Amino acid sequence: MRVGQNPAKAVKEVAKPKRITVAVLNYIPFMSGFFAETFDVLKLCLGSIWENTDLPYDLLVFDNASCPEVRQYLAEKQQEGKIQFLILSDTNLGKGGAWNIMLAAAPGEVIAYTDNDCYFFPGWLSNSLKLLETYPNVGMVTSRPIANDNAYNSSTVAWAKNEPEAEIQFGKFLKWEDFHSFVSSLGVTEEEARQRYAVLEDATLTYKGVPAYLGAIHYQFLAYKRVLQRFLPFEMDRPMGQVQRLDGKINDAGYLRLMTATPFMQNMSNQVPDWLKQETPKAAIKVPEKKNSFRLKNLRVIRWPLMRLYDWIFKIYWREE
Repeated sequence: MRVGQNPAKAVKEVAKPKRITVAVLNYIPFMSGFFAETFDVLKLCLGSIWENTDLPYDLLVFDNASCPEVRQYLAEKQQEGKIQFLILSDTNLGKGGAWNIMLAAAPGEVIAYTDNDCYFFPGWLSNSLKLLETYPNVGMVTSRPIANDNAYNSSTVAWAKNEPEAEIQFGKFLKWEDFHSFVSSLGVTEEEARQRYAVLEDATLTYKGVPAYLGAIHYQFLAYKRVLQRFLPFEMDRPMGQVQRLDGKINDAGYLRLMTATPFMQNMSNQVPDWLKQETPKAAIKVPEKKNSFRLKNLRVIRWPLMRLYDWIFKIYWREE
């Protein structure tokens, strides 16, 4: 039998979520090999959000079955009030499975999604939101210009060519520094990067005086939740490798895919960049120093077989979880 009355009945108001939910997907199963520096990368990602986000937001983190040390850190940050919503999965659901839960659970009208390896610069959210709110029928906005697959940009191009207030220009507008900073984070050598840059073609748009680049990327974007809900659930049977289906679905549905004209985000991949080691000496980052001496593993004929072996081992690990 109930004793007394629930005091919550006397409360006249409830907390309301912010209009924007910043949603971070995290997966660090162990802290060695490929993942040796990813815990520090995650800390830098979250730190840049806390430090450089210029609009009110709630932070949602979905952890896809990381190791205990990482989950404890996330729980501590939630206790400190730095993470408003924390979802801990006991198993690795893959990116598609995680998206199905976190994008549905995010309470904001606008979702600013990111993988756990992006570093954000001041102004990233307001400038990205400006594109989302200025251009019509936007599907996703990425917070930096990059070279991307034009196969997913046909709807944006068609709109720009038929919209009197829009101007689209094709050519080579992406600066070498911006191009190289991005592709080098993915392990592309400078020689390979220069070869790609030599044949690069991209496009810029202007609408109502607001510039943008053509395209977007699935690992970091802003979108209206109502748009993303059109494509839930994502059917993916692998942990990674099928995420471009989101790019295709958004384009096929006629939505625009845009990028800010200025880089407000930098991919870190699985290593702390040298420029962040230099600029954050007081941060709690302990990364073994790397000598610039020649390493046999950096040779392409050695590196690629090693990476294939690592991928094979990781597949076995993931299937046995």
